[in-house]
Amino acid sequence: MGNCCHHKACALDALRKRQGKTLRVVLAINLVLIVVEFSAGLVAASTSLMADSLDSLGDALVYAVSLYVLVRSDRWRAGVAMFKGLIMFGFGVAVIAALIGKVLSPVVPVAEMIGGFGLAALACNASCLYLLTRHRSDDLNMESVWLCSRNDIVANVGVIAAGVGVAMTGSMWPDLIIGGVIALLFLKSAVYVIAKAWGEIRDDSKELIA
Repeated sequence: MGNCCHHKACALDALRKRQGKTLRVVLAINLVLIVVEFSAGLVAASTSLMADSLDSLGDALVYAVSLYVLVRSDRWRAGVAMFKGLIMFGFGVAVIAALIGKVLSPVVPVAEMIGGFGLAALACNASCLYLLTRHRSDDLNMESVWLCSRNDIVANVGVIAAGVGVAMTGSMWPDLIIGGVIALLFLKSAVYVIAKAWGEIRDDSKELIA
């Protein structure tokens, strides 16, 4: 029995090391994307690019916190998943606020910059998703990280579509619409993660009381 437990402990330790290595790689990628996309969004006057950069910022926070809780208890990981859900919700609200600002002060963004940087971000985030997919079913902590990465892919495709739409119409509305879709995606994922994390925290509390 002791030998079996030892093997299980070793296997868990090896899993945590693999998770940590993956999280450090995707964290580095997202830190670069934050600077590049936000700067490009400012220059191009693009809501969708800036929204995508905020997504990368949220992801960087998520990956950093996820690294911290790798060796902690299930209750810790559920609590951090709750925190990550709240981060996603906050960024969704922030993007909606930015959209309202653009509607009140209309500016047609630079389509070529939107499409070009959207493609670059898609390539980076596709790499992150590939690395994280193998850990998707490990636990809630890694599942919530995978969800963030999946959202990135959807957002990047949307940014590219926004660039095409702006180029074809000469209007800011494709960019604003995609920014709105990204915001809704944040909010939907946030509600899912918060609800699941709350369920785990509640179940853990019941076990402690029992």
